[in-house]
Amino acid sequence: MEASGATAPEPRRSVGRALAGLFHGRPRLQLGSLLAAPMGWLVIGYLGSLAVLLAASFWTLGERTQAVEQVYSLDNFKELLEGEVYRTITLRTVGIAALVTVTDALLALPLAFFMAKVARGRSKGLLVVAVLMPLWSSYLVKVYAWRTILSEDGPLNWALNPIGLSGPSGNAAVWLVMAYIWLPYMIIPIYAGLERIPNSLLSASEDLGAHPWTTVRRVIWPLVFPAIVAGSIFTFSLTLGDFIAVSLVSKNQFIGTVVYSNFTSNPPFAAAFAVVPIVIMVIYLLIARRLGAFEHV
Repeated sequence: MEASGATAPEPRRSVGRALAGLFHGRPRLQLGSLLAAPMGWLVIGYLGSLAVLLAASFWTLGERTQAVEQVYSLDNFKELLEGEVYRTITLRTVGIAALVTVTDALLALPLAFFMAKVARGRSKGLLVVAVLMPLWSSYLVKVYAWRTILSEDGPLNWALNPIGLSGPSGNAAVWLVMAYIWLPYMIIPIYAGLERIPNSLLSASEDLGAHPWTTVRRVIWPLVFPAIVAGSIFTFSLTLGDFIAVSLVSKNQFIGTVVYSNFTSNPPFAAAFAVVPIVIMVIYLLIARRLGAFEHV
């Protein structure tokens, strides 16, 4: 017969309670568990693919078989550096990307300022919707629409032919289409940056007798410049790596079109040329970081 003073065994805790007890009071463990899945995807899926791309850029093609050989060589990068045509293509791509970025900044600044500081109530909401609406349509639909507009028998040439003019083509067409497609990506960061500027600063500048342009130059510009740089990250990088739009509206070669055309015939060279915009963007991001752009992304 059992002793009357014996105590009953404690009930076993469920798995959920055990896990709750494990994570309770351990914020680092909670944060690590929360970020484990996305960080694993980032490392394996994204950084892993970049590592494979970098490794493939050093491979070569067999002279007889024309098959990819995992023999490391600098021949692909040597060809890029010594080939004048590839230097021209790189400069053309970077130049168009920079021109698109400057164009979008000039267009976005007054519109974003009106949205943030002038428009009120429903009109502000309608303007935001109008800026975001082009993003709701397919990228290909917009590109093919511009291809139709800029074609030789398109509506733009039909309207300009009577006065002896013609629509843009070549690099000018790429600049126009890219500036249109990526404009919302410049407006939104600038709009967010202007929203952070207190209206009291503008009123104080006005009360002190500053000219409107002085207020823009000495008050608004220093505060909104990081937001402009943040928007330029999108417009510059997206233009730099595009190959669909540039191939549809122009016959000129860009980095993206060369990479695409060599992907099946010479994968190592395509990988090597794909490293070029990555290096350019790393340098660009380092400059943007120094300018405080990441605070507004």
